[in-house]
Amino acid sequence: MVAPLPAELLPEPAEGETRSGSLPEYVYARLRQDIFDMRLLPGDQITETEIAAFFKVSRTPVRQALQRLQGDGLMQGYVRGGWEVVPIDFKRFADLYEMRKLIETHVVRRLCAREAGHAPDLSVIEALRRDWCVGAAEREQDGPKAALLDEVFHQTLVHAAGNQEMAETFDRLTDRIRIVRRLDFLYGDCLNPTYEEHAAILDCIVAGDAEQAMRRMGEHIDGSHAEVNQITLHRLHSARATSTTKPPPYVSVRVRRQF
Repeated sequence: MVAPLPAELLPEPAEGETRSGSLPEYVYARLRQDIFDMRLLPGDQITETEIAAFFKVSRTPVRQALQRLQGDGLMQGYVRGGWEVVPIDFKRFADLYEMRKLIETHVVRRLCAREAGHAPDLSVIEALRRDWCVGAAEREQDGPKAALLDEVFHQTLVHAAGNQEMAETFDRLTDRIRIVRRLDFLYGDCLNPTYEEHAAILDCIVAGDAEQAMRRMGEHIDGSHAEVNQITLHRLHSARATSTTKPPPYVSVRVRRQF
């Protein structure tokens, strides 16, 4: 089963609308979105008290949300009740992309197999082809929606390979790299190339061409990694250099750091 819609892509409640879900989940999704959109920058310092006041909740759900962000590698505690947005660790993301490449190249090789017990579910592949092997007029042009479709494409392939442990590991990995991966769809020029590369990978799987499928998947992931690194650095420098970039109201201190 493909992972559910990421929390940060859920719509925010309208003014006066009752919040659905738990309060920790609500605060977590809002803070994480601010980090993803770089309204919260590495080094920004926040306190549980100020966040609780801003979101009109008690400190308990705020603390739970911050602890979850700490588990994601996005926040760190530094004094009693104080938290800081951690610097983006490019080495960590490089390690995650390397693991992603290992998993996905293995997956497409396995999906290309035709021996008994390893034949792929071609109905899953054909469903993906209906989404990705389309003309330019039918392609999704909305960045956040395309980013979600991209995640679903890769998760579907991994789940289709039939190794549940690998699929669960990949879902966690996907969650960890989302902060940089989605930037390519928001600020890069990857929409049409992504459709073309996905279609080529699917064609290789249908043809059972494992060598070409592995090569194309590897190049697809390497290209994405290189692009998001460049965009992330540019966005961080721009956010620091632009005087009009203001932190959210709940930020106690904005620390200027070099990248």
